[in-house]
Amino acid sequence: MKITYLSHSCFLLETASHTLIIDPFLTGNPVAQAKAADIRCDYVLVTHGHSDHVGDAVEIAKNNDATIIAPYEVADFLSRQGAKGHPLGLGGGFNFPFGRVKLTIAFHSSGYPPETEKGGFVYLGVPAGLLIEADGKTIHHAGDTALTVEMQLLGQRNKIDVAMLPIGDNFTMGPEDAAVAAEFLKPGLTIPMHYNTFGLINQDAAAFVRTLASRGLAGRVLEIGETITV
Repeated sequence: MKITYLSHSCFLLETASHTLIIDPFLTGNPVAQAKAADIRCDYVLVTHGHSDHVGDAVEIAKNNDATIIAPYEVADFLSRQGAKGHPLGLGGGFNFPFGRVKLTIAFHSSGYPPETEKGGFVYLGVPAGLLIEADGKTIHHAGDTALTVEMQLLGQRNKIDVAMLPIGDNFTMGPEDAAVAAEFLKPGLTIPMHYNTFGLINQDAAAFVRTLASRGLAGRVLEIGETITV
């Protein structure tokens, strides 16, 4: 499996048979290098309803006749905009042609900005993380979350090859809590995400990786556009 970091919390996963994009926040992202129109994929995975995660999901899905996999309310919201959607509930999973996706617990919020100045946020259910099994590998994309004890269960019940963890602080867990999350999950490799996109979430990802190493855990900072094979 190939994993490409496209910035913020967005990753492109290329399995043996299909391509997936996660949280495709590209348009309006000041550090993104890829453009929504250039993305080719079969599935679009969205962890929750914030605009920096929904991003270009509908455009990408329509351009590629791709299916959006997301928490129920998010999938319904995006389906009503003309995209194909497959809804999941927390703790639920489904076997797709490329492998399996299960939603994991994330402590955060989920709401889309109003369409008019007078409108309130569109409530979009509960946020989630993603447990993706494909090509004999298990990938955990934590979404936006605080540190949770449920991560211990994920680490105990799954052999996680790669964990993608937010480190930005302010809106999600910061580097210290993310290091504890990595200890709970026990992944083969931890990749930091959700940092340095804008000022409130500026962090030193290299320092985070050094902290992981001091605890006997493998971490790697992916540059924007960088691809690794796992």
